[in-house]
Amino acid sequence: MSVVAISPRQAPPGRTNRARLLRQRTGPTLTITVDLASAAASPRLNRLLELLGELAESGEGRVSGDGGVERPTIVEDPRTVQILTGPRRVRLGDRDVPLTRIEYDLLLFLAERPRRVFTRLQLLNSVWGYDHAVARTVDVHVRRLRAKLGVDTPLLTTVHGVGYRLADDARVSVQR
Repeated sequence: MSVVAISPRQAPPGRTNRARLLRQRTGPTLTITVDLASAAASPRLNRLLELLGELAESGEGRVSGDGGVERPTIVEDPRTVQILTGPRRVRLGDRDVPLTRIEYDLLLFLAERPRRVFTRLQLLNSVWGYDHAVARTVDVHVRRLRAKLGVDTPLLTTVHGVGYRLADDARVSVQR
């Protein structure tokens, strides 16, 4: 089985605002699954597998063997955090990460608003829904979220004296 996710292209300038909003996404939008267990592969399937291998080499995934099959398979990058909004699950590579409701909502809130810094009070108001709690509550949840995800590169960045934001190089995809 092969799986690959392709990131979307940005809308070309000059398109209407509606078209631009529809095309802007932060994570993968296409998943292709190919059954490699069948004996004979058509030339078109072989070409598709070559293209998927090239895509993996460009950094979208990694190539590995699948049992006795000679053809490459594309495996989800183990450092990519996937937020599945339907079942409210978070996956890190191929494993589920158990998060509390607030940790999930905090991660989703920041992932949907990349490159934007939020103060603790803004996060309390937007994620918790109230601002009368202690502002350091956010610090505790961010620390727990970082510990549970344990990714090599930092996922949430602390902007000293201001608050938190999603890291620039964070590999996060939101799948609706």
